[in-house]
Amino acid sequence: MQGEWKAIAPATSYAPGRFDTAVYQAHVAGKPRMSGARAVLDYFGVPDADKRAVEYGERKQRQIRDLIAAGEFVAFVDALRFLVELRARRVRTAAASSSKNANDFMRQIRVAKFVPEAAALGVRSEQTLLELFDANVCGRDVQGKPHPDIFLLAAEELGARPAECVVVEDAPAGVEAAKAGGMMALGVARLNDDELLEAAGADLVVEALDQVEVDALLAGRLRRMG
Repeated sequence: MQGEWKAIAPATSYAPGRFDTAVYQAHVAGKPRMSGARAVLDYFGVPDADKRAVEYGERKQRQIRDLIAAGEFVAFVDALRFLVELRARRVRTAAASSSKNANDFMRQIRVAKFVPEAAALGVRSEQTLLELFDANVCGRDVQGKPHPDIFLLAAEELGARPAECVVVEDAPAGVEAAKAGGMMALGVARLNDDELLEAAGADLVVEALDQVEVDALLAGRLRRMG
């Protein structure tokens, strides 16, 4: 099948190096697998995008599963610290990803390994990232981002009103979903994509979650430290 993809390349706008981080963040990040696959194929003008999106999505899924199984991924330590602090402050949290791989990924992250102070805050050495959330709606069969359904479901399972919720997102589609659901959106620009997150409607954009003032967050405001 790889040869068939090469054969159609001249009829598209694709070229090596054009599918970069900026394209991924703008068209794929945060969306369900098939939605993201179709969006990027449309972006490059790939013919028969509906049919080819299935093959593209399945091939991507196999690669992701192999990487997770091999442990070839990086945990963002600032995000783990942020979650541990919120948990210590008795803030209820939910995991809400469109990805059906999210749970497999989170099961492999033993939080105390990355955040030594977690033990003093009540996190056991064997606890995984998956276990630290009060609710988990990852991979549920709901309409994907930028629709707000997955975040509204998370709020429901937490017993919270949408207006009381803050969504932490690193993808423009996720920020749009949060705002569509009537929630505050905290954008994390890990890929120099702060302008994309701001354009999507993020209430605050930071480069790392260590920059968020937690006291202000508990009071219902999003503010950068310092």
